[in-house]
Amino acid sequence: MTTTTAKKTEYEAVIGLETHCQLNTNTKIFSSESTQFDPDNPNTNVSPICLGYPGVLPVLNEKVLEYAVKAGLALNCTIAPYSKFDRKQYFYPDLPKNYQISQFDLPIAEHGHIEIEIFEKQNSEPIRKKIGITRLHMEEDAGKLTHGGSDRLSGSSYSLVDFNRAGVPLLEIVSEPDLRSGKEAAEYAQELRRIMLYLGISDGKMQEGSLRCDVNVSVRPVGQKEFGTKVEIKNMNSFSAIQKAIDYEISRQIKAIESGEKIVQETRLWEEGTQKTTSMRLKEGSSDYRYFPEPDLPPIEVSQAQLATWKSQLPELPAQKRDRYTKLGLSAYDARVLTDDRQVAEYYEAAVNAGGDPKLVANWVMGDIAAYLNSNLLSIAEIPLTPNTLAELVSLIAKGTISGKIAKEILPELLTKGGSAKELVESKGLTQISDPAEIEKLIDEVIAANPKELEKFRAGKTKLKGFFVGQVMKKSGGRADPKLTNQILGKKLQG
Repeated sequence: MTTTTAKKTEYEAVIGLETHCQLNTNTKIFSSESTQFDPDNPNTNVSPICLGYPGVLPVLNEKVLEYAVKAGLALNCTIAPYSKFDRKQYFYPDLPKNYQISQFDLPIAEHGHIEIEIFEKQNSEPIRKKIGITRLHMEEDAGKLTHGGSDRLSGSSYSLVDFNRAGVPLLEIVSEPDLRSGKEAAEYAQELRRIMLYLGISDGKMQEGSLRCDVNVSVRPVGQKEFGTKVEIKNMNSFSAIQKAIDYEISRQIKAIESGEKIVQETRLWEEGTQKTTSMRLKEGSSDYRYFPEPDLPPIEVSQAQLATWKSQLPELPAQKRDRYTKLGLSAYDARVLTDDRQVAEYYEAAVNAGGDPKLVANWVMGDIAAYLNSNLLSIAEIPLTPNTLAELVSLIAKGTISGKIAKEILPELLTKGGSAKELVESKGLTQISDPAEIEKLIDEVIAANPKELEKFRAGKTKLKGFFVGQVMKKSGGRADPKLTNQILGKKLQG
Protein backbone atom coordinates (compact mmCIF):
# COMPACT_ATOMS: atom_id res chain seq x y z
CA MET A 1 0.00 0.00 0.00
CA THR A 2 1.40 3.39 -0.98
CA THR A 3 0.66 6.70 0.66
CA THR A 4 0.86 10.14 -0.90
CA THR A 5 1.86 13.24 1.01
CA ALA A 6 -0.38 16.25 0.48
CA LYS A 7 1.44 19.09 -1.20
CA LYS A 8 2.09 21.96 1.19
CA THR A 9 0.16 25.11 0.25
CA GLU A 10 2.34 28.01 -0.87
CA TYR A 11 1.18 31.50 0.05
CA GLU A 12 1.92 34.94 -1.30
CA ALA A 13 1.43 38.32 0.33
CA VAL A 14 -0.59 41.16 -1.12
CA ILE A 15 0.58 44.52 0.24
CA GLY A 16 -0.51 48.10 -0.23
CA LEU A 17 0.72 51.28 1.47
CA GLU A 18 -1.08 54.42 2.58
CA THR A 19 1.59 57.07 2.98
CA HIS A 20 0.96 60.38 4.74
CA CYS A 21 3.42 63.04 3.67
CA GLN A 22 3.52 66.25 5.70
CA LEU A 23 4.06 69.31 3.46
CA ASN A 24 6.66 71.91 4.45
CA THR A 25 4.49 74.96 3.90
CA ASN A 26 5.00 77.85 6.31
CA THR A 27 1.37 77.86 7.41
CA LYS A 28 -1.37 75.28 7.90
CA ILE A 29 -3.71 74.00 5.22
CA PHE A 30 -6.78 76.07 6.18
CA SER A 31 -5.40 78.72 8.55
CA SER A 32 -2.41 81.01 9.10
CA GLU A 33 -0.62 79.41 12.10
CA SER A 34 2.94 78.16 11.77
CA THR A 35 3.60 74.52 10.86
CA GLN A 36 6.99 74.50 12.63
CA PHE A 37 7.75 71.29 14.52
CA ASP A 38 8.00 72.34 18.19
CA PRO A 39 7.47 69.45 20.63
CA ASP A 40 8.79 71.50 23.57
CA ASN A 41 6.01 74.10 23.34
CA PRO A 42 2.69 72.25 22.90
CA ASN A 43 -0.51 74.03 21.91
CA THR A 44 1.21 77.25 20.84
CA ASN A 45 0.70 77.08 17.05
CA VAL A 46 -3.09 76.95 17.29
CA SER A 47 -6.11 79.11 16.41
CA PRO A 48 -9.92 78.91 16.50
CA ILE A 49 -9.87 77.43 12.97
CA CYS A 50 -7.64 74.41 13.64
CA LEU A 51 -9.26 73.93 17.07
CA GLY A 52 -12.69 73.71 15.40
CA TYR A 53 -14.46 76.57 17.18
CA PRO A 54 -18.07 77.12 16.06
CA GLY A 55 -18.58 79.52 13.17
CA VAL A 56 -14.99 79.60 11.87
CA LEU A 57 -14.36 79.26 8.13
CA PRO A 58 -11.39 77.43 6.55
CA VAL A 59 -9.53 78.91 3.55
CA LEU A 60 -7.34 76.65 1.38
CA ASN A 61 -3.60 77.44 1.40
CA GLU A 62 -2.73 77.86 -2.32
CA LYS A 63 0.75 76.40 -1.78
CA VAL A 64 -0.81 73.12 -0.65
CA LEU A 65 -2.64 72.80 -3.96
CA GLU A 66 0.55 73.57 -5.90
CA TYR A 67 2.53 70.95 -3.96
CA ALA A 68 -0.24 68.36 -4.38
CA VAL A 69 -0.36 68.84 -8.14
CA LYS A 70 3.44 68.69 -8.46
CA ALA A 71 3.53 65.49 -6.39
CA GLY A 72 0.79 64.00 -8.55
CA LEU A 73 2.71 64.84 -11.72
CA ALA A 74 5.94 63.37 -10.29
CA LEU A 75 4.04 60.14 -9.52
CA ASN A 76 2.75 59.97 -13.12
CA CYS A 77 -0.84 60.59 -12.00
CA THR A 78 -3.72 62.13 -13.90
CA ILE A 79 -4.51 65.52 -12.34
CA ALA A 80 -8.22 66.11 -11.85
CA PRO A 81 -9.45 69.31 -13.51
CA TYR A 82 -12.23 69.34 -10.88
CA SER A 83 -11.99 68.02 -7.31
CA LYS A 84 -13.49 68.79 -3.91
CA PHE A 85 -13.00 68.45 -0.16
CA ASP A 86 -15.10 66.21 2.09
CA ARG A 87 -15.76 65.80 5.80
CA LYS A 88 -14.58 62.51 7.26
CA GLN A 89 -16.38 61.93 10.56
CA TYR A 90 -14.67 60.24 13.48
CA PHE A 91 -14.42 60.86 17.19
CA TYR A 92 -11.01 60.86 18.81
CA PRO A 93 -9.38 63.21 21.35
CA ASP A 94 -6.74 64.50 18.88
CA LEU A 95 -9.43 65.69 16.42
CA PRO A 96 -11.05 68.77 17.98
CA LYS A 97 -13.76 69.21 15.28
CA ASN A 98 -14.74 65.51 15.44
CA TYR A 99 -14.27 65.44 11.68
CA GLN A 100 -11.29 65.74 9.34
CA ILE A 101 -11.32 67.76 6.14
CA SER A 102 -10.07 65.35 3.49
CA GLN A 103 -10.94 64.24 -0.07
CA PHE A 104 -13.08 61.21 -0.82
CA ASP A 105 -14.60 60.46 -4.23
CA LEU A 106 -12.98 63.29 -6.23
CA PRO A 107 -9.28 63.45 -5.23
CA ILE A 108 -6.79 65.82 -6.83
CA ALA A 109 -4.79 63.02 -8.52
CA GLU A 110 -5.33 59.37 -9.55
CA HIS A 111 -3.96 56.45 -11.59
CA GLY A 112 -0.19 56.93 -11.30
CA HIS A 113 2.85 54.70 -10.83
CA ILE A 114 6.51 54.66 -9.81
CA GLU A 115 9.27 52.16 -10.50
CA ILE A 116 11.29 50.62 -7.68
CA GLU A 117 14.66 48.87 -7.81
CA ILE A 118 15.48 45.87 -5.61
CA PHE A 119 19.16 44.96 -5.21
CA GLU A 120 19.71 41.37 -4.11
CA LYS A 121 23.35 42.26 -3.46
CA GLN A 122 25.64 45.24 -3.99
CA ASN A 123 26.55 46.00 -7.61
CA SER A 124 24.19 43.33 -8.95
CA GLU A 125 21.69 44.33 -11.61
CA PRO A 126 18.52 45.47 -9.82
CA ILE A 127 15.12 43.87 -10.21
CA ARG A 128 12.81 46.65 -11.43
CA LYS A 129 9.11 46.66 -10.69
CA LYS A 130 6.33 49.15 -11.45
CA ILE A 131 4.04 49.93 -8.50
CA GLY A 132 0.69 51.52 -9.20
CA ILE A 133 -0.56 54.62 -7.38
CA THR A 134 -4.33 54.50 -6.82
CA ARG A 135 -4.77 58.10 -5.70
CA LEU A 136 -3.25 61.15 -4.05
CA HIS A 137 -5.33 63.57 -2.05
CA MET A 138 -5.00 66.55 0.30
CA GLU A 139 -6.12 66.58 3.91
CA GLU A 140 -5.42 68.10 7.31
CA ASP A 141 -3.46 66.37 10.05
CA ALA A 142 -4.81 65.67 13.54
CA GLY A 143 -3.17 66.56 16.84
CA LYS A 144 -0.71 64.34 18.71
CA LEU A 145 -1.61 62.26 21.73
CA THR A 146 0.97 61.41 24.40
CA HIS A 147 -0.06 58.63 26.74
CA GLY A 148 1.41 59.16 30.20
CA GLY A 149 1.83 57.09 33.30
CA SER A 150 -0.17 57.50 36.47
CA ASP A 151 -1.17 60.74 38.13
CA ARG A 152 0.55 60.83 41.54
CA LEU A 153 -2.52 62.21 43.31
CA SER A 154 -5.33 60.15 41.83
CA GLY A 155 -3.30 57.15 40.72
CA SER A 156 -5.10 57.10 37.38
CA SER A 157 -3.45 57.00 33.95
CA TYR A 158 -3.84 59.95 31.59
CA SER A 159 -3.18 61.19 28.04
CA LEU A 160 -2.07 64.63 26.88
CA VAL A 161 -2.92 66.18 23.53
CA ASP A 162 -0.86 68.71 21.55
CA PHE A 163 -2.81 70.51 18.79
CA ASN A 164 0.25 72.11 17.18
CA ARG A 165 0.04 69.46 14.44
CA ALA A 166 -3.72 69.86 13.92
CA GLY A 167 -4.32 71.43 10.53
CA VAL A 168 -0.82 70.78 9.18
CA PRO A 169 -1.20 69.92 5.46
CA LEU A 170 -0.86 66.30 4.40
CA LEU A 171 -0.80 64.40 1.16
CA GLU A 172 -2.14 60.88 1.44
CA ILE A 173 -0.71 58.62 -1.27
CA VAL A 174 -2.40 55.24 -1.70
CA SER A 175 -0.63 52.49 -3.63
CA GLU A 176 -2.19 49.66 -5.59
CA PRO A 177 -1.82 46.23 -3.89
CA ASP A 178 1.18 45.48 -6.12
CA LEU A 179 3.80 44.82 -3.43
CA ARG A 180 4.68 41.27 -2.41
CA SER A 181 7.30 41.53 0.36
CA GLY A 182 8.55 43.71 3.17
CA LYS A 183 11.63 44.57 1.13
CA GLU A 184 9.55 45.80 -1.82
CA ALA A 185 7.35 47.88 0.50
CA ALA A 186 10.35 49.48 2.23
CA GLU A 187 11.90 50.36 -1.14
CA TYR A 188 8.59 51.81 -2.38
CA ALA A 189 8.40 54.02 0.73
CA GLN A 190 12.00 55.14 0.25
CA GLU A 191 11.40 56.03 -3.40
CA LEU A 192 8.33 58.07 -2.42
CA ARG A 193 10.45 59.91 0.13
CA ARG A 194 13.19 60.61 -2.45
CA ILE A 195 10.63 62.07 -4.84
CA MET A 196 9.11 64.34 -2.18
CA LEU A 197 12.59 65.56 -1.16
CA TYR A 198 13.57 66.24 -4.78
CA LEU A 199 10.36 68.24 -5.24
CA GLY A 200 11.22 70.19 -2.08
CA ILE A 201 7.70 69.80 -0.72
CA SER A 202 8.49 67.80 2.45
CA ASP A 203 11.44 67.20 4.75
CA GLY A 204 10.59 63.47 4.91
CA LYS A 205 11.62 63.10 8.56
CA MET A 206 9.98 59.89 9.74
CA GLN A 207 11.19 60.41 13.31
CA GLU A 208 9.21 63.67 13.49
CA GLY A 209 6.14 62.23 11.78
CA SER A 210 6.66 64.10 8.50
CA LEU A 211 6.37 60.80 6.63
CA ARG A 212 4.10 58.09 8.04
CA CYS A 213 3.17 54.80 6.43
CA ASP A 214 0.23 52.54 7.17
CA VAL A 215 0.52 49.10 5.62
CA ASN A 216 -2.28 46.78 4.49
CA VAL A 217 -1.23 43.12 4.40
CA SER A 218 -3.10 39.97 3.41
CA VAL A 219 -2.02 36.52 2.28
CA ARG A 220 -3.53 34.07 -0.19
CA PRO A 221 -2.60 30.74 -1.75
CA VAL A 222 -0.39 31.21 -4.81
CA GLY A 223 -2.61 31.23 -7.91
CA GLN A 224 -5.73 32.46 -6.12
CA LYS A 225 -7.16 35.68 -7.59
CA GLU A 226 -9.25 36.75 -4.60
CA PHE A 227 -7.50 38.71 -1.88
CA GLY A 228 -7.32 37.43 1.66
CA THR A 229 -8.59 39.43 4.66
CA LYS A 230 -6.39 42.48 5.02
CA VAL A 231 -4.84 43.71 8.23
CA GLU A 232 -3.58 47.27 8.68
CA ILE A 233 -0.30 47.92 10.53
CA LYS A 234 0.54 51.28 12.11
CA ASN A 235 3.35 52.77 14.24
CA MET A 236 6.35 52.17 11.95
CA ASN A 237 8.86 55.01 12.12
CA SER A 238 11.64 53.69 9.87
CA PHE A 239 12.03 51.82 6.60
CA SER A 240 13.59 48.85 8.38
CA ALA A 241 10.56 48.75 10.72
CA ILE A 242 8.24 48.68 7.68
CA GLN A 243 10.11 45.69 6.27
CA LYS A 244 10.28 43.80 9.56
CA ALA A 245 6.64 44.49 10.48
CA ILE A 246 5.38 43.23 7.12
CA ASP A 247 7.56 40.12 7.14
CA TYR A 248 6.38 39.31 10.68
CA GLU A 249 2.72 39.86 9.77
CA ILE A 250 2.98 37.65 6.66
CA SER A 251 4.41 34.85 8.79
CA ARG A 252 1.76 35.37 11.51
CA GLN A 253 -1.12 35.21 9.04
CA ILE A 254 0.17 32.09 7.29
CA LYS A 255 0.62 30.29 10.62
CA ALA A 256 -2.90 31.35 11.70
CA ILE A 257 -4.50 30.10 8.49
CA GLU A 258 -2.66 26.78 8.64
CA SER A 259 -3.83 26.26 12.22
CA GLY A 260 -7.46 26.93 11.27
CA GLU A 261 -7.66 30.43 12.77
CA LYS A 262 -9.73 33.05 10.97
CA ILE A 263 -8.00 36.32 10.02
CA VAL A 264 -10.08 39.34 11.05
CA GLN A 265 -9.96 42.79 9.48
CA GLU A 266 -8.26 44.87 12.14
CA THR A 267 -5.64 47.51 12.87
CA ARG A 268 -2.45 46.26 14.50
CA LEU A 269 0.53 48.10 15.98
CA TRP A 270 4.19 47.30 15.37
CA GLU A 271 6.13 47.00 18.63
CA GLU A 272 9.82 47.62 18.09
CA GLY A 273 10.80 46.13 21.43
CA THR A 274 9.19 42.72 20.89
CA GLN A 275 9.49 42.82 17.06
CA LYS A 276 5.82 41.80 16.83
CA THR A 277 2.47 43.23 15.74
CA THR A 278 -0.30 43.43 18.33
CA SER A 279 -4.03 44.03 17.89
CA MET A 280 -5.21 47.63 18.38
CA ARG A 281 -8.84 47.74 17.17
CA LEU A 282 -11.21 46.35 14.56
CA LYS A 283 -10.88 48.23 11.27
CA GLU A 284 -13.58 50.68 10.25
CA GLY A 285 -15.04 50.70 6.74
CA SER A 286 -15.53 53.84 4.64
CA SER A 287 -19.25 53.86 5.53
CA ASP A 288 -18.30 54.35 9.19
CA TYR A 289 -16.78 57.73 8.35
CA ARG A 290 -20.03 59.16 6.89
CA TYR A 291 -18.28 61.25 4.23
CA PHE A 292 -20.12 64.23 2.77
CA PRO A 293 -18.93 67.28 0.76
CA GLU A 294 -17.26 69.99 2.85
CA PRO A 295 -19.81 72.87 2.77
CA ASP A 296 -17.32 75.60 3.78
CA LEU A 297 -14.85 75.08 0.91
CA PRO A 298 -15.55 75.56 -2.81
CA PRO A 299 -14.58 72.91 -5.38
CA ILE A 300 -11.07 73.06 -6.86
CA GLU A 301 -10.51 73.65 -10.57
CA VAL A 302 -7.00 73.40 -12.05
CA SER A 303 -6.70 75.09 -15.44
CA GLN A 304 -4.54 73.68 -18.23
CA ALA A 305 -2.39 76.83 -18.12
CA GLN A 306 -1.74 76.46 -14.39
CA LEU A 307 -1.04 72.73 -14.82
CA ALA A 308 1.50 73.46 -17.58
CA THR A 309 3.24 76.06 -15.40
CA TRP A 310 3.61 73.71 -12.44
CA LYS A 311 4.74 70.87 -14.71
CA SER A 312 7.49 73.09 -16.17
CA GLN A 313 8.80 73.73 -12.64
CA LEU A 314 9.42 70.06 -11.82
CA PRO A 315 13.08 69.14 -11.22
CA GLU A 316 14.83 66.12 -12.68
CA LEU A 317 13.56 63.27 -10.49
CA PRO A 318 15.60 60.41 -8.92
CA ALA A 319 14.67 57.79 -11.54
CA GLN A 320 15.65 60.15 -14.37
CA LYS A 321 18.98 60.91 -12.68
CA ARG A 322 19.69 57.21 -12.14
CA ASP A 323 19.09 56.50 -15.81
CA ARG A 324 21.39 59.35 -16.86
CA TYR A 325 24.15 58.31 -14.44
CA THR A 326 24.24 54.76 -15.77
CA LYS A 327 24.81 56.28 -19.23
CA LEU A 328 27.90 57.98 -17.76
CA GLY A 329 29.28 54.51 -17.06
CA LEU A 330 28.22 54.08 -13.44
CA SER A 331 26.68 50.86 -12.15
CA ALA A 332 22.98 50.87 -11.25
CA TYR A 333 23.97 50.51 -7.58
CA ASP A 334 26.34 53.51 -7.65
CA ALA A 335 23.70 55.59 -9.45
CA ARG A 336 21.21 54.68 -6.74
CA VAL A 337 23.57 55.66 -3.90
CA LEU A 338 24.48 59.00 -5.51
CA THR A 339 20.87 59.99 -6.22
CA ASP A 340 19.54 59.04 -2.78
CA ASP A 341 20.20 62.61 -1.60
CA ARG A 342 19.55 65.49 -3.99
CA GLN A 343 22.39 67.61 -2.54
CA VAL A 344 24.86 64.76 -3.04
CA ALA A 345 23.67 64.25 -6.62
CA GLU A 346 24.07 67.96 -7.41
CA TYR A 347 27.55 67.99 -5.82
CA TYR A 348 28.56 64.95 -7.88
CA GLU A 349 27.28 66.49 -11.12
CA ALA A 350 29.07 69.78 -10.44
CA ALA A 351 32.37 67.90 -9.95
CA VAL A 352 31.88 65.95 -13.19
CA ASN A 353 30.95 69.12 -15.08
CA ALA A 354 34.18 70.69 -13.75
CA GLY A 355 36.18 67.99 -15.54
CA GLY A 356 36.30 65.12 -13.02
CA ASP A 357 36.12 61.56 -14.32
CA PRO A 358 32.56 60.32 -13.56
CA LYS A 359 33.63 57.00 -12.04
CA LEU A 360 36.55 58.42 -10.03
CA VAL A 361 34.43 61.27 -8.67
CA ALA A 362 31.72 58.75 -7.72
CA ASN A 363 34.25 56.64 -5.83
CA TRP A 364 35.48 59.62 -3.78
CA VAL A 365 31.96 60.92 -3.05
CA MET A 366 30.65 57.50 -1.96
CA GLY A 367 33.85 56.53 -0.14
CA ASP A 368 36.07 58.94 1.80
CA ILE A 369 33.78 61.97 1.56
CA ALA A 370 30.67 60.02 2.64
CA ALA A 371 32.61 58.52 5.57
CA TYR A 372 33.67 62.00 6.68
CA LEU A 373 30.11 63.33 6.44
CA ASN A 374 28.70 60.41 8.42
CA SER A 375 31.28 60.57 11.19
CA ASN A 376 30.83 64.34 11.60
CA LEU A 377 27.03 64.42 11.05
CA LEU A 378 27.37 66.92 8.21
CA SER A 379 25.58 67.41 4.91
CA ILE A 380 27.66 67.68 1.75
CA ALA A 381 26.65 71.35 1.44
CA GLU A 382 28.46 72.12 4.72
CA ILE A 383 31.99 71.08 3.77
CA PRO A 384 34.62 73.54 2.43
CA LEU A 385 35.70 71.01 -0.23
CA THR A 386 34.00 72.35 -3.36
CA PRO A 387 33.03 70.24 -6.39
CA ASN A 388 35.66 72.13 -8.43
CA THR A 389 38.39 71.19 -5.95
CA LEU A 390 37.31 67.55 -5.99
CA ALA A 391 37.47 67.58 -9.79
CA GLU A 392 40.95 69.11 -9.54
CA LEU A 393 42.05 66.41 -7.06
CA VAL A 394 40.74 63.60 -9.27
CA SER A 395 42.46 65.11 -12.32
CA LEU A 396 45.81 65.25 -10.46
CA ILE A 397 45.49 61.51 -9.81
CA ALA A 398 44.45 60.75 -13.41
CA LYS A 399 47.42 62.70 -14.80
CA GLY A 400 49.85 60.94 -12.47
CA THR A 401 50.79 64.16 -10.67
CA ILE A 402 49.93 62.53 -7.33
CA SER A 403 49.06 59.01 -6.25
CA GLY A 404 45.77 57.93 -4.69
CA LYS A 405 47.66 57.54 -1.39
CA ILE A 406 48.81 61.16 -1.46
CA ALA A 407 45.27 62.25 -2.33
CA LYS A 408 43.96 60.48 0.76
CA GLU A 409 46.61 62.20 2.88
CA ILE A 410 45.64 65.73 1.79
CA LEU A 411 41.88 65.10 1.69
CA PRO A 412 41.30 65.83 5.43
CA GLU A 413 42.79 69.31 5.03
CA LEU A 414 40.70 69.98 1.92
CA LEU A 415 37.57 68.78 3.73
CA THR A 416 38.15 71.07 6.72
CA LYS A 417 39.83 74.12 5.11
CA GLY A 418 39.06 73.93 1.39
CA GLY A 419 41.42 75.63 -1.02
CA SER A 420 43.15 74.39 -4.16
CA ALA A 421 44.26 70.75 -4.37
CA LYS A 422 47.05 71.63 -6.82
CA GLU A 423 48.41 74.43 -4.63
CA LEU A 424 48.30 72.23 -1.53
CA VAL A 425 50.24 69.47 -3.31
CA GLU A 426 52.87 71.93 -4.51
CA SER A 427 53.23 73.68 -1.12
CA LYS A 428 53.82 70.33 0.63
CA GLY A 429 56.14 69.01 -2.08
CA LEU A 430 53.95 65.98 -2.67
CA THR A 431 54.16 65.79 -6.46
CA GLN A 432 54.43 62.17 -7.58
CA ILE A 433 57.88 60.91 -8.63
CA SER A 434 57.52 59.71 -12.21
CA ASP A 435 61.18 59.85 -13.31
CA PRO A 436 62.27 56.22 -13.97
CA ALA A 437 65.88 56.99 -13.02
CA GLU A 438 64.86 58.43 -9.66
CA ILE A 439 62.55 55.48 -8.90
CA GLU A 440 65.27 53.01 -9.94
CA LYS A 441 67.67 54.68 -7.51
CA LEU A 442 65.13 54.28 -4.67
CA ILE A 443 64.58 50.62 -5.57
CA ASP A 444 68.33 49.91 -5.60
CA GLU A 445 68.67 51.41 -2.13
CA VAL A 446 65.74 49.31 -0.79
CA ILE A 447 67.10 46.07 -2.30
CA ALA A 448 70.57 46.77 -0.92
CA ALA A 449 69.11 47.31 2.55
CA ASN A 450 67.15 44.04 2.52
CA PRO A 451 69.43 41.23 1.24
CA LYS A 452 67.69 38.47 3.25
CA GLU A 453 64.26 39.34 1.82
CA LEU A 454 65.77 39.44 -1.69
CA GLU A 455 67.22 35.97 -1.18
CA LYS A 456 63.85 34.61 0.03
CA PHE A 457 62.05 36.20 -2.95
CA ARG A 458 64.41 34.59 -5.42
CA ALA A 459 63.99 31.30 -3.58
CA GLY A 460 60.28 31.34 -4.44
CA LYS A 461 58.53 33.57 -1.86
CA THR A 462 57.17 35.91 -4.55
CA LYS A 463 54.65 37.47 -2.16
CA LEU A 464 57.58 39.45 -0.76
CA LYS A 465 57.25 41.76 -3.74
CA GLY A 466 54.60 43.61 -1.76
CA PHE A 467 57.11 44.14 1.02
CA PHE A 468 59.58 45.77 -1.40
CA VAL A 469 56.86 47.95 -2.93
CA GLY A 470 55.91 49.11 0.55
CA GLN A 471 59.52 49.95 1.39
CA VAL A 472 59.93 51.99 -1.80
CA MET A 473 56.71 53.88 -1.10
CA LYS A 474 57.84 54.50 2.48
CA LYS A 475 61.26 55.73 1.37
CA SER A 476 59.66 58.06 -1.20
CA GLY A 477 57.11 59.39 1.27
CA GLY A 478 54.36 57.82 -0.81
CA ARG A 479 55.34 59.85 -3.84
CA ALA A 480 56.71 57.11 -6.11
CA ASP A 481 54.49 56.29 -9.10
CA PRO A 482 53.01 52.90 -8.06
CA LYS A 483 52.68 51.56 -11.62
CA LEU A 484 56.23 52.51 -12.60
CA THR A 485 57.55 51.24 -9.27
CA ASN A 486 55.99 47.82 -9.84
CA GLN A 487 57.37 47.60 -13.37
CA ILE A 488 60.99 48.50 -12.47
CA LEU A 489 60.94 46.54 -9.21
CA GLY A 490 59.75 43.39 -10.99
CA LYS A 491 62.77 43.47 -13.30
CA LYS A 492 65.22 44.26 -10.50
CA LEU A 493 63.97 41.47 -8.23
CA GLN A 494 64.33 38.92 -10.99
CA GLY A 495 67.96 40.02 -11.38
